[in-house]
Amino acid sequence: MSNSQKNEMSNIHEYTVSELSGALKRTVEDQFSHVRIRAEISGLKRAASGHVYLALKDEKAVLDGIMWKGTAQKLSFRPEDGLEVICTGKLTTYPGRSKYQIVIEAMEPAGVGALMALLEERKRKLAAEGLFAPERKQPLPYLPKVIGVVTSPTGAVIRDILHRLRDRFPTHVLLWPVLVQGENAAAQIASAINGFNELPEGGDIPVPDLLIVARGGGSLEDLWAFNEEEVVRAAAASRIPLISAVGHETDTTLIDYVSDKRAPTPTAAAEIAVPVRSELLAYADDLERRMRQGLRRTVGEKKERLLGLSRGLRDPQSMIAEKIQHLDHLESRLRQSVTNGQQLKTQNFMSIQARLRPEILTRTISLHREKIQNFEGRMNRAVTVYGQRATDQLSAAARMLDSLSFKRVLSRGYSIVQDDSGQVISSVKKVKAGQSFSVQFKDGEAPAIFGASGAPASKRKKKPASSSEPEQGSLL
Repeated sequence: MSNSQKNEMSNIHEYTVSELSGALKRTVEDQFSHVRIRAEISGLKRAASGHVYLALKDEKAVLDGIMWKGTAQKLSFRPEDGLEVICTGKLTTYPGRSKYQIVIEAMEPAGVGALMALLEERKRKLAAEGLFAPERKQPLPYLPKVIGVVTSPTGAVIRDILHRLRDRFPTHVLLWPVLVQGENAAAQIASAINGFNELPEGGDIPVPDLLIVARGGGSLEDLWAFNEEEVVRAAAASRIPLISAVGHETDTTLIDYVSDKRAPTPTAAAEIAVPVRSELLAYADDLERRMRQGLRRTVGEKKERLLGLSRGLRDPQSMIAEKIQHLDHLESRLRQSVTNGQQLKTQNFMSIQARLRPEILTRTISLHREKIQNFEGRMNRAVTVYGQRATDQLSAAARMLDSLSFKRVLSRGYSIVQDDSGQVISSVKKVKAGQSFSVQFKDGEAPAIFGASGAPASKRKKKPASSSEPEQGSLL
């Protein structure tokens, strides 16, 4: 690098990072203080502070954007990812990140077609979940005692509903005030529906028997809060029957598909909710009149029939006299029957008593005594014979057992050899040298040890005949 170039570079003004970032920020904001952008929303996030952060993109580029809380609350619809919008605002930079972004001051859908496409896609999704199924809908109560209304407290809707209810059938109404348009409207409407359903039974605030969610007419953007998914799901989960009355007769929102009944207008919702009191009173009066006429006619018919039956009845006094006479006859027969029965029992007793004379009893007892003595002698003889026979059989068995006992063999000089476990040793091959065993004799046992050589003792030779014995002499 030449000296001249070095001098030129040393003459360039030196910026700090903050100074350069500030200069860029002023340049961008001055040059693009008011821009209008058509793009698709991507990566939308709602911070706890209420600010909305998003990105606006097309096929080739992405621009970060921010919408402050006050602006977001004024929107007539709820922005979502994938929705094409037109944003108006100003470009600025964020020095802390070396990024540029747009501060959105206004946002609107890019035509009704964009909202309609989003609406149809959401409708298909919720229908696939079965939220629009007719079998999920609950019947409305015929005469609700308490009606909960979810709507704006300042609009004409609540006045129309109250006026119509007052004309038809005065009913206790609970109003849950909400926003019906704007960024926070959907959250408030869903919270109101859930709040009514979470009221405790028997609390200070009565639980409504019926809910009405209402709003006046408007454009698709104005009614968009009632197309939000959280409102639709809250209405579908409501245990209290719900009537939707959003917009005019031709307006349709997604809450109409999940509500238990759709009313074309808020006034029509009040008419559906309660019957006409005057008509009910007239109907009750007509029922009372018809009941009285039927009662009088029935009483007259019963009276005429009773008179006709009474003419065919006999004199009650003569009927009672006949029954008394019949009763007296039955009483006399009963007395005679008791007397006859007593006499018959007496005769039977006397006959039995005659047969029970002392000499007959004595002879009968003597006869039975002889039979008993005879049986006793036969039994004693049989016992003696059977006892002797059993004794003989037992003695014979004892003799046979004694003759078969191994002790008889021991008494003839034999013995039994057993090892330490009590097993009989029947062969010399089963013992080893030095092994201990026991030998059982006739009069007891004796311990022994097998020879150290491991061979049994040799057989003892018979002694030769003694030469001292005299020889038998010859007879010849």
